[in-house]
Parts: sequence; C-alpha cells; structure tokens
Amino acid sequence: MAITTVNPSTGEEIASYTEMSSSQVAEILSSTEEAFQSWRRVGLNDRIDALRRLAGRLREHAGNYAQLMAEEMGKPLSAGEQEIHKCAWVCDYYADTAPAALADQIVDSDASRSFVSFQPLGVVLAIMPWNFPFWQVVRFAAPTVTAGNAAILKHAPNVTGCGLALEELFREAGYPEHLFRTMLIDVPEVDAVIRDDRVKAVTLTGSTRAGRAVAAAAGSVIKKTVLELGGSDPSVVLADADLDVAADACVTSRLNNSGQSCIAAKRLIVVEDVRSDFQTRVLDRMSEAILGSPMDPSTTLGPLARADLRDNLHRQVTASVANGARAVLGGELPDGPGFFYPPTLLTDVGPGMPAYDEELFGPVVSIIAVADEQEALQVANATVYGLGASIYTRDEHKGERLAAEWLEAGACFVNSFVRSDPRLPFGGIKQSGFGRELSPMGIREFVNVKAVWVA
Repeated sequence: MAITTVNPSTGEEIASYTEMSSSQVAEILSSTEEAFQSWRRVGLNDRIDALRRLAGRLREHAGNYAQLMAEEMGKPLSAGEQEIHKCAWVCDYYADTAPAALADQIVDSDASRSFVSFQPLGVVLAIMPWNFPFWQVVRFAAPTVTAGNAAILKHAPNVTGCGLALEELFREAGYPEHLFRTMLIDVPEVDAVIRDDRVKAVTLTGSTRAGRAVAAAAGSVIKKTVLELGGSDPSVVLADADLDVAADACVTSRLNNSGQSCIAAKRLIVVEDVRSDFQTRVLDRMSEAILGSPMDPSTTLGPLARADLRDNLHRQVTASVANGARAVLGGELPDGPGFFYPPTLLTDVGPGMPAYDEELFGPVVSIIAVADEQEALQVANATVYGLGASIYTRDEHKGERLAAEWLEAGACFVNSFVRSDPRLPFGGIKQSGFGRELSPMGIREFVNVKAVWVA
C-alpha cells in the first residue's frame, strides 16, 4: 500500500512512498534496540556533542527544511524557518542543561549513601502530527536521546518527506545509524508496535481520539506514555484590559500556522462592557491577513494541510452560523485549487455550537461575550480541554493570581498568547493529555528514576 503526499496549495501529488512490510518493521525494531544498547553506554558529554551538531545542521539547512514543510503541509517559508531555528534552540537548551537535569541527586537517609539516578528506558515510539512537523519531533527527540534512549518516529502520512528528512538529519549529525528511525506504517499497524517488547514507552502529539487509542494500547502492556492532545484554548479579556495588546496577541495566536495549532487562541471570552471595542480591533487585524501561496514571501496565511481538514472546519463554521453565530468576516470557501480557508471571525457564539464546544483547527476566531470576570472564568474552564489559556488585564497581580489559581490548563499566560518555550514545561490536563515536554521535566519523562541505597 502506498503513502501519498499532496501539495495543499495546489492539490497535486508530490510523492508516493511504499508502506513498510512486517519484516521491515521488525528489522527497525531490532536495529534500534541494538543501537540503544550501545548508545546508553556513551558518555553524556559525547551525547551532548551530538546534540550540538544536530543544532548546527538544523541552522545550516533551515531554508531547505522550510521549503519541504511549505510543499507538504503549506507552512509559509518564513514560519518554516522560524520553526527550524526553534528546533535548534531546544537542542542548545538541553545541551546546556542536561548535565544538571540528569545528575545523581544525593538524598539524606539512614543509609551510608543514597541517591536518585536517572537511567534511560530504551526505545521510545513517537507518534507525531503534521502541523509542526519538525518542532514536535525535535522537542521530544532532543531530550530523549540525550538521556540515552533511542527513538522510532511514526509521522503523519502527509509529511512523510519531513519524517524521512528527520531520520537523515540525525544520521548526518553523527548519531548512530539506527538510533533514530522513521517507520512508514499506517494507523492499524501502530498498535502492534506499541505492544512490541522492544518498545519501552510511547509519546503522542495528536487528537484526543488518537490519545485514547494509544493510551489504551500502551496501558494494556503497562508502558509509560506522554500525551499532548487537542485544545480549545480560552483567551479571557477582562474589562480593564489593554484592548490593543489583547487583540494583537489573540489574532497573532489564532492565525499562527494558519490556525493549525493546539495552543492557538480559539475562544476569545470578553466581558460585555468592552466586547464591541475589542471585536472591532480583532476584525481589523484579521482583515489584514494575506491568504496565499506559502512560497510567496508576502503570505501570512497559507492553506490548510489537507482537504478533509478544510471540509471539517467549514462544517463547524456553517453549523455554528446555523445555530445563531454570526460570521462578520470570512466563513466562505474560496474558489480555486488548494485547501485555502479565509480568516473568519464568528460572534454571538454560545453553547451548543461547534465554535463554542469543539476545537476548531484553522483560522477561525470565536468571540464569546460574558457579563463579568466570574462568568469569564467559568466559561474558560467549561471545556473538556486544558492545554493553554491566557488572560488580559491591566492589573498584573490579579492576572497572575487568576492564571495560577483559577484557569484550568497546563500553561497560562498573562497579557500574552500561549507558546512553547524550551525552558518551561509544556503539556495539558483533562482531555488535553498528561505528562510534560520541555524543561528539566521533559528530559526526565523517559528515564527510570532509580533510588540507590547503600548500607
């Protein structure tokens, strides 16, 4: 069976790849396990040297990788280059911090000596999505292999070229040949790989539905998982907010990656007293987006990655309008080839509408009016998701308190939009998943936290 990649700007086929046979899958599992057994004995300083080489290769080939992402999933070239440089940044971060994060921790006890040691688990399977095809892989792989593990990547089919380029990247950076492998298989074959004894842990970035399936398979064989799933992130705009700051941040967040981001500002929850003024500012900024080919330097909004994604987004928009929402911008499918969707602003959004209840994965903003701060927090938390949230207020002390104590999410930002940062833990609660990537917590997700006690 073939895996076909399609250019989302034109709808034309890019390439076709043959799925791996069961014997090829078995070979990858065996060779990666062998590579791990050798790699785990390589000193940390040598692993860090490889990580620094990886960062260098990323920077050196940023333009080529950006071109590949533009072709396979429609990311504008400038955004693609930014993604690659962020990958290099996370490599730099773990090269600098791994010695402290993985150092033995001495613990006072009634032993003559006791300490906590962080030892690698083995082969980790990563099931990754298409929307940030390099970043979401490297942010997992950089700490995981630096901790002494090996990695197998099952990438999204529509970015198969990116998946193979990542395998070659690790090889060119001087890692052992089979330490990082890309496996070309379809979803039905993933379950058997998860259950294989050579795989010790699994990480998934993807939908909540996919997370349930992976968690069930891994749980049945008692394997560690990290799940970063969907989000319907609220941005709470209080009556005392700087509306220009809030509008700039919310629109930047919502249109990033053509709206195809788990942590985009999707539900703008605004106190009624300032709703009209805020909505005007959001409309003005949304209207400035330039929809076009990701190869055009002037483009700020590329196509959606696949036809089915655009179809589902449009269904959600039209169903919301049919149930009482009002499209004051966009909301109509453009003519011509490709999977483009215009920047869309929905107002009068309320319960029972997809724009209120579901995750909309595209350049669509929902404005939800509330009476006051208390209702704003209730609406913000009234979701099955809990990945990110932001709050806007001129009272920074209040914003900090509400973000820390009341907003239900893994990352809460005050007067700015949610983003990932290598220095901070990243992950969600509720149906947005569990576990953390990035920060010292990220490098310790796939290790055996081992207590050693000496009489």
